[in-house]
Amino acid sequence: MSTVTDVTAFPLTTSQVSDLHQAFGADPVLRRTQNAIARVSVDDLAIDHQLATSLTTTVSNRIDDWKVTNQKKSGRCWLFAALNLLRAGVKEKLDVKEFEFSQNYAMYFDKLERANYFLQSILETAELPEDDRLVAHLLQTLMGDGGQWDMAVNIFTKYGAVPKAAMPETESSSNTGRMNAVLCSLLRRGAQELRQLHRNADTEGQEQTRERIITEVHRILTLHLGTPPESFEWEYTDDKKDFHREGVLTPLEFLAKYTTLRLQDYVCLVDDPRAEHPKGTTLTVAHLGNVVGAPPVLYLNVDISLAKRMAKEAIVNGEPVWFGCDVGPQMVRKDGIWDARLYDYAGLYGAELAMDKETRVRFGESAMTHAMLLTGVDVLDGVPRRWRVENSWGDENGDQGFFTMADNWFDEYVFEVVVDKKRLPSGLRSALAAEPTVLPAWDPMGALAQGRP
Repeated sequence: MSTVTDVTAFPLTTSQVSDLHQAFGADPVLRRTQNAIARVSVDDLAIDHQLATSLTTTVSNRIDDWKVTNQKKSGRCWLFAALNLLRAGVKEKLDVKEFEFSQNYAMYFDKLERANYFLQSILETAELPEDDRLVAHLLQTLMGDGGQWDMAVNIFTKYGAVPKAAMPETESSSNTGRMNAVLCSLLRRGAQELRQLHRNADTEGQEQTRERIITEVHRILTLHLGTPPESFEWEYTDDKKDFHREGVLTPLEFLAKYTTLRLQDYVCLVDDPRAEHPKGTTLTVAHLGNVVGAPPVLYLNVDISLAKRMAKEAIVNGEPVWFGCDVGPQMVRKDGIWDARLYDYAGLYGAELAMDKETRVRFGESAMTHAMLLTGVDVLDGVPRRWRVENSWGDENGDQGFFTMADNWFDEYVFEVVVDKKRLPSGLRSALAAEPTVLPAWDPMGALAQGRP
């Protein structure tokens, strides 16, 4: 049980507030700043204009020659980024410049599986009270759109993937709020039923209730998202105008035939800056996942400099890189740029705001919130200077939807990079076999990528 330290109370007095008002009013600089903030965006005042305009979008190594995708009003960035990574090989095999997977198909099965995963966790924690931190966390965080790399692999491995035409977008796949709210209500009610049945030692009732809830989740998902195809007829025209009739394929057959990545060969590198989690060791997070019985989410904790090196090598060799970051800080959305020194809020407010990466993680200031794809890097004398990023927020911002990241921003706000294990030093490859440290479900490393436009 947590305790509260007994300290002297320091109430804020009205005379103190009055003195603060007088001091503020006597400062002409503060008054002018107040006038400006009343009429102009704070970001427009705090931005370093010279820095923002000097961050060029050109890079020495660029892979992308395609259009960006658009997750719209959903938090499916992690699935968009993963499918965008897979499509690089598909486009080459099909000899087409533009190709897009059905993100709706992947989300459908993620949500169906995640409902089952949630019910499993509820049964596993049935002995704990409802106000236990773990139970409260499970009830609060269920059925969002966000996810992790390994969760995407779980879905692809079990259900395959299909072209967008085989299961196109619906209103609810592009705007998930109402559907998610209904599913949350259903599952929380189901959690109450299952916990009561557990208290009554009614094992048969638990199984019947669980099956009924999954049936209801399936019905809701199918109403909102459509019926996922068990097979589909695949025909296409390549960029040479040649027509191809490939016959009927299942989603697993399509994934195996047209993608080039061996998903099981990829590992998620994380930069957990906390000293108690040594570099070169593996981490996992309790109750983080989406498919019951699938391998747990696994991270290899490495220094951010190594993650950058691995990402750079992959891009130079023609392979995009899935990555997760804290997307919001130090970003100009319209221009599509990130730089760790972009905004001087401390100078504007006269208050120290800076924290190092470890402090931001420890005190809830920063965590992974969004996943995207690295598609380019500018390298000078072997050192990366800036990175080109394929976002999934449509083509209205940046360079037709592609963003530019200064290398210093990578250091501060990138948390995850997915690479082929073969690129790792041998010592780190062997570390993957070690038993991972299990972090609690609410740990910052369990944050889900769900950044929305």
